[in-house]
Amino acid sequence: MEKSERKGRVTLILGAASLIAGFGSSFQYGYNVAVINSPAPEMQQFYTQIYENRYGTISDNLLTLLWSVTVSMYPLGGFFGSLMVAPLVNKFGRKGTLLFNNIFSIVPAIMMGVSEVAGSFEIIIIARFVVGICAGLSSNVVPMYLGEIAPKNYRGAIGIIPQLFITIGILVAQVFGIRSILGNKEGWPIMLGLTGIPAVIELLLLPFFPESPRYMLIQKGDEKNARKDVDEELCEMRVEEQSERAEGQLSVLNLFTFRSLRWQLLSVIVMNMGQQLSGVNAIYYYADSIYSSAGVAENHVQYVTVGTGAVNVFMTIAAVFIVEKSGRRLLLLIGFGICCGACVLLTVALYFQTKLDWMPYVSIVCVIVYVIGHAIGPSPIPTVVTTEMFRQSSRPPAFMVAGTVHWISNFTVGLVFPFLEKGLGAYSFIIFACICLFTFIYIWMVIPETKNKTFLEISKLFAQRNKVDIVAEDGDSEIKETGGEIIKSEIKSTFL
Repeated sequence: MEKSERKGRVTLILGAASLIAGFGSSFQYGYNVAVINSPAPEMQQFYTQIYENRYGTISDNLLTLLWSVTVSMYPLGGFFGSLMVAPLVNKFGRKGTLLFNNIFSIVPAIMMGVSEVAGSFEIIIIARFVVGICAGLSSNVVPMYLGEIAPKNYRGAIGIIPQLFITIGILVAQVFGIRSILGNKEGWPIMLGLTGIPAVIELLLLPFFPESPRYMLIQKGDEKNARKDVDEELCEMRVEEQSERAEGQLSVLNLFTFRSLRWQLLSVIVMNMGQQLSGVNAIYYYADSIYSSAGVAENHVQYVTVGTGAVNVFMTIAAVFIVEKSGRRLLLLIGFGICCGACVLLTVALYFQTKLDWMPYVSIVCVIVYVIGHAIGPSPIPTVVTTEMFRQSSRPPAFMVAGTVHWISNFTVGLVFPFLEKGLGAYSFIIFACICLFTFIYIWMVIPETKNKTFLEISKLFAQRNKVDIVAEDGDSEIKETGGEIIKSEIKSTFL
């Protein structure tokens, strides 16, 4: 008998949980990415003053090193935070991990807030590492939590909420960084300390919202609480629970040796490397000098930067509304395609910038077009697809791998790009264009559309490429390696 498909809806609880998790966790990631950009001169002056009071004159090289360490501690903390994802979400649950993670925000917020009074730049460096751990956890756990509590027909839109709050966090930091607001000598410690406020709000409000029902049923066996939250999708979860009993909890090592997950894992690695190595950080690095060369007054560059941040937010909002209609794959292809074209054109524009009067304006257009392209695809979609490509037992280690690749790539760009820019100048964007092109080709050839599909259906999409057979009919359901070796337990038709 053919069953009509029931579509989930966005309830008040789902909407509120998405907003609180997004603001309490993802917002901080974006805020701390941009928070030290505007007040950098004042903070470096503070570093100089403290160092010279203790030890005498500081060299430019040492100051540059101290500042580089301050900046790079954040992605380094993010890397270590990513390594903590799987053990924490399996022990405390998704919501429980987000609540626990607030420790890594509130403590460093206090440390950074009192750093000037304490007369210590070391406190800032340590705090940047700790708040990086917070970002490393939240950048993986929030998409996992929201992806598991969202109905499948809204999973893409809800899955972009974390990236939306990341862009809002960046924009708020850019606004606060305006010199007449907090980006000045007196205001920067307050600006750094404000990151603790979203964490406190999340700590107070998130306990009133449900844990991931998939975690409650499949990993804890608590059907009563799982049913209370999403009774409509219980059948799908029961099927998934039965299919995963034989697996237990997968470790990262198991993930790399499991044939039925091979292409999903490779896809996650390629998407996250493509996202971070596509030149997005380099674009922002170059933006100020591009605006200045186009004739924007130095004291007005900060306002243009805020405008660019606003475009980023606006396009991410657009992605929330179009992802369920256009699909994930199309947005990824359009996004990486736009970024590739913008990088090539920007290389040409920067080369001719001093030769043609109107070329700097082309450079500005390239920056804005690049930001638009990245905001609709490469920025928000990889975490959505990561949630969808893996089932319950493999999702935590998959996010651990994705987060590790994300933060190592982020750290690498921060470390290598200054030398790349010094050696190649404008031509460095050709490298980013090639990375965007490679990622585009990979997505085109390998990654299927996952829109409006259950986690089991998505596993079937990868089955042929992974050389496994998945049978899910009215009878028993099992996943087999080619050659007949059964690697999953059977699923009884009772739950279909």
